[in-house]
Amino acid sequence: MSLDIGPIKIDDPVFLAPMSGVTDQPFRKLVKRYGAGLVFSEMIASRLMLQQGAPSFKSNTDYREECPIAVQLAGCEPDVMAEAAKINVGRGAAIIDINFGCPVKKIVNSYAGSALMRDEMLAAKIMEHTVKAVDVPVTVKMRLGWNEQSINAPRLARIAQDIGIRMITVHGRTRNQMYKGQADWDAVSAVKKAVNIPVIVNGDILGPAEALRAREASGADGVMIGRGAYGKPWVIRQTMDYFRQGYTDTNPALPEIAALVQEHYEDMLHHYGRHLGVSIARKHLSWYCSGLHGANQLRRDINKEQDPATVRQMMESYFSQLQERVANGQSWREQSSPPDLGKNEPQNAE
Repeated sequence: MSLDIGPIKIDDPVFLAPMSGVTDQPFRKLVKRYGAGLVFSEMIASRLMLQQGAPSFKSNTDYREECPIAVQLAGCEPDVMAEAAKINVGRGAAIIDINFGCPVKKIVNSYAGSALMRDEMLAAKIMEHTVKAVDVPVTVKMRLGWNEQSINAPRLARIAQDIGIRMITVHGRTRNQMYKGQADWDAVSAVKKAVNIPVIVNGDILGPAEALRAREASGADGVMIGRGAYGKPWVIRQTMDYFRQGYTDTNPALPEIAALVQEHYEDMLHHYGRHLGVSIARKHLSWYCSGLHGANQLRRDINKEQDPATVRQMMESYFSQLQERVANGQSWREQSSPPDLGKNEPQNAE
């Protein structure tokens, strides 16, 4: 089960989805360490990137040490998208991914993201300009259509293939569905039948079991995991193992998770700076602890704390208490389902 994205060969096409506020460099590094077919950056607004001038954490990242990485761009101006693509290739992007799928209102209202599925001529110009601007493969991520009355993903995929797009990822919902209901993996099969380039299925794939069902239902060449990776950077590797050998290892042991959480926290503080890092790290810490004993109280305490040293102490104490439970023969996991993470959920989840 391998595929080629232009000259780039992917042996295990299980990908980390582009997720705003989640797939930053610290998180991507952890995912790649465990293993991933390919990781995607957060969505980058192309015009904002060009207008900023001064460096920013999201748009001024050097990707060379992460190669291969796909950088996702959003925008509605062909020339601007092309220029942003060239800049990111210069920073080490191995693939440029165009966002035709983001359903968030502020993106759609700027005529970008999934709004472009309603304007196939403009979408085609954006793809054409971007493909001509760079010498690396260009891919596209889209939804099934704007709504159930305008399912045009197969037609837009054919247009993309004719222009020179090298891979299509389809989230199995329309824009108007946002993230409600269930992703329709069967509907993605129409896109697969429409083109000869690789097709990746996305949406509601939380781990190996869903990945297998999504691939079988869609006939896709690979899968993309988004929300399933929250607090579980190892889930991509587990899914790759499952496809290769029919089974996968269990989740990491408690000491490994504790060390991983502390390392991730320190990397976020280094990457974003003390003040911003503390704020951004909260959702990740909550996801890591979701379903673990006493996590609800820990989450409340962390969300109120501004001092990173105190947060470190909280996490060390928390995992020490879990280790004591293990030593006493008690479970370190809650017996009930994990709580809804609510406000920690990114808007552009996948």
